[in-house]
Amino acid sequence: MKNHWLISIRLTLVTLIIFGVLYPLLITGVAWLTAHDHGRGDMKLIGQSFTSDKYFNGRPSAVNYNAAATGGSNKGPSNPEYLAQVEQRINDFIAHNPTVKREDLPVDLVTASGGGLDPHISVKAATVQVDRIAKARGLMTKSVNEVIDASTEWPLFGLFGPHG
Repeated sequence: MKNHWLISIRLTLVTLIIFGVLYPLLITGVAWLTAHDHGRGDMKLIGQSFTSDKYFNGRPSAVNYNAAATGGSNKGPSNPEYLAQVEQRINDFIAHNPTVKREDLPVDLVTASGGGLDPHISVKAATVQVDRIAKARGLMTKSVNEVIDASTEWPLFGLFGPHG
């Protein structure tokens, strides 16, 4: 019996050293050597709240873009409070984008992502904002569409992910 305890303790210590110390050091080293920011992370991967008509509206956040409190609201589509919140987002968006019809409004502009921090929006979500941004900045809509085209991340090998 004593022998089993010693084996268990040794296995636990070896596993702790391998997976708790060596593996994290290896991954940190690889990130430091290969990532452009040396594995420190990138703030542009966290959504932000833009209220000026000059900027693209990003995806709403259930946690007010607080990275320390990442998470969704866990409210489903039948929750009256959630429905009221989405309805308010729709009304606010339409008020700032009068050329957009309610039925043309992409869902990612009025619903938060699961983590609540996603900065990405669909191409359609960017495109429906072109008129507002062009007017606020005194630009031609063609210029704003060029920014969208230059900033669009297409699916890997054209196979995985949304296509706009």
